[in-house]
Amino acid sequence: MRKKIAFIGTGAMGGAILKAACQRLNPEHIFLTDAIPQRAEALAQELGCKVATSNREAAEAADIILLCVKPQTGAQVLREIAPILRGGNPKLLCSILAGVTIGTLRNLAGDASYPVIRMMPNTPALIGKGLMLLTCDEAVSAKDRATLLDLIAPCGQAEWLDERLFDQATALTGCSPAFVYMFIEAMADGGVAMGVPRKEAVEFAARAVYGAAAMVMETGMHPGALKDMVCSPGGSTIAGVTALEDSGFRNAVIQAVKQSAARNAELGNPDKA
Repeated sequence: MRKKIAFIGTGAMGGAILKAACQRLNPEHIFLTDAIPQRAEALAQELGCKVATSNREAAEAADIILLCVKPQTGAQVLREIAPILRGGNPKLLCSILAGVTIGTLRNLAGDASYPVIRMMPNTPALIGKGLMLLTCDEAVSAKDRATLLDLIAPCGQAEWLDERLFDQATALTGCSPAFVYMFIEAMADGGVAMGVPRKEAVEFAARAVYGAAAMVMETGMHPGALKDMVCSPGGSTIAGVTALEDSGFRNAVIQAVKQSAARNAELGNPDKA
């Protein structure tokens, strides 16, 4: 791949996508900027990329621009690089700004038909086991879509979906790892409370979650059916399931997903973000 890429923002998620990109093209063709210049400089030194002196410089040098800043600062950055986007040299704009729609990105860029892809990675992308959500419309060519897919392949899996579902799906993929980490931590705490050493308790809980997720993916069975396989009548597992139900476990998880999706939508509204 001979494309030149600009990463505007090199935090956790931007950095994960950056490291994937460095496996697909010459790092010297990648330009970095960050609100914390030292972070971009450290990554550039580690990976062999180039540090741009400004967002505009990075955008001007690139064929593909990955906007990996916080939603609250995205509008400012887009207004800064808008003259470059409208400069006559077509570029693909890719954004991981939560809640910020394609329409809003185009408005900020000042071009109602600009090619934009929204992306939403999750933290497992840091180890190549992520799920990247993607959405765009007909303004993005099939060639550009294929180029981006190749670029992010080392992050894990990728799924295209309609933008109408993007904020909701982001709650399931981008936010939910935090919920799962909390669940693993809580299970480990329970094990420690029963005398299991902390190190082993965390490992056992994590492996149980990892294996259970693989069962869902590989068997294609409904999670409820898999749960029933473990719950013998009058046994220890159904006793634990009852305790979870008594504490409102499932409703708490449902509300967490709903609240995360609602906040994603709010982040796309500058008055609420």
